[in-house]
Amino acid sequence: MKPKKFMKNILIKNGTIVNPDDKRNPERITNVFIREGKISKISANFDQPNADIIINAKGKIVTAGLVDMHVHLREPGREDKETIATATRAAAKGGVTTILGMPNTTPAIDNQTTVRFVLDRARETGVINVLTSGSLTQKGEGKNLAEIWELREAGASVIIDDGPEEQTMALQRLALKYCQTFQMPLMAHPEDAAMKGNAVINEGWISTQLGLEGSSTSTETLVIARTIELLRETPVPYHFTHISAAESVNLIRAAKSEGLPVTCDVTTHHLALTDKECLDYNTLAKVAPPLRSEFDRQTLLAGLADGTIDAIITDHAPHLLLEKFVPFSLAANGIIGLETLFSIAYTELVVKKVLSLSDLIAKITINPAKIIRTKAGSLREGGAADISIWDTKTKFKINKNMFESKGRNTPFHGKTCRGFANEVICGGKLLVKKGKLLV
Repeated sequence: MKPKKFMKNILIKNGTIVNPDDKRNPERITNVFIREGKISKISANFDQPNADIIINAKGKIVTAGLVDMHVHLREPGREDKETIATATRAAAKGGVTTILGMPNTTPAIDNQTTVRFVLDRARETGVINVLTSGSLTQKGEGKNLAEIWELREAGASVIIDDGPEEQTMALQRLALKYCQTFQMPLMAHPEDAAMKGNAVINEGWISTQLGLEGSSTSTETLVIARTIELLRETPVPYHFTHISAAESVNLIRAAKSEGLPVTCDVTTHHLALTDKECLDYNTLAKVAPPLRSEFDRQTLLAGLADGTIDAIITDHAPHLLLEKFVPFSLAANGIIGLETLFSIAYTELVVKKVLSLSDLIAKITINPAKIIRTKAGSLREGGAADISIWDTKTKFKINKNMFESKGRNTPFHGKTCRGFANEVICGGKLLVKKGKLLV
């Protein structure tokens, strides 16, 4: 990044700011002046400053840059699928200015060296803010705890083994005590590896039709239930990521009502799709946890609306197409999403009146930022100028061939949506102008 004295001053005029962190006035038409990488002024009434760049945002939505707290960067080890450089460019194109990378890389991010590698690499090649998680267990194998204190000291933001849980309850209990001591938030992929076995799809009518081994929702809900029991003994900030089942929502709602420090998120694809998307053996819809039933999807939507579900993520998981164009049982799990996070969420939730615009913005900015303990996600004077400006009126079709990500594994290709990033600013630098990436 250029020294601050060379950074351009930017004036955003007449935009509708949506800032859920401002409880008194979360939505208003106003101006934003950016100076030396910071938000200098937010006001409808001030003399036009000396701006190098003026953006007329009339009729558009101005928000904090989005925060995606679940992204697979693939680097180190699988740079053929994605790199930190390509992932951050994809994020910028999608209006995402802060991402949290998952630790199941090759090698796993289970020590100080790999944490520092990712953070250094992000500073060298990334165009947005990159945080990294650290692996709960050595190599992510679920057998022996990693050095949690060392991961924290090296800069890891949270601890997670992002894969079906293989650790014993005794090990999980020990992990809670370590994280309580080190004040380190824990995330979990709630899916029991032993119960899942060789399942590749949601258990139900669709799995029966396709003749594929199905995974019951209890594979997820039993992990959540037993973890909640442990949290009653050792209350540590604990986040369940990409929940997919109706009963998961009910369990987490009840835990919150007890005052337990639990939070959770859901992916855009679990909100928009069901296991019917897997008909005709569509491997682009194969994901872990699997797409569930319409009943599960509707319960997830209700959980979003009542505040049980705190955040929306992508679980951005790029794969080579040759890993998808194979028999369903052999195909890799995962969907890319950095460039479609807002458009899918806005179209499925705001247009369809599941959430207000302000509630949606909270779940993709300030809420995930608070969970992973970063100062991102809010528009405030003196804060970092991480800002996205959205066109929510123009309809467009998602085109995977226009993605900045190396991945093309999306079931949303050709979907008509509303809501794309017209301009994106990160750290005071204009990254996207009129929908075109500048970096």
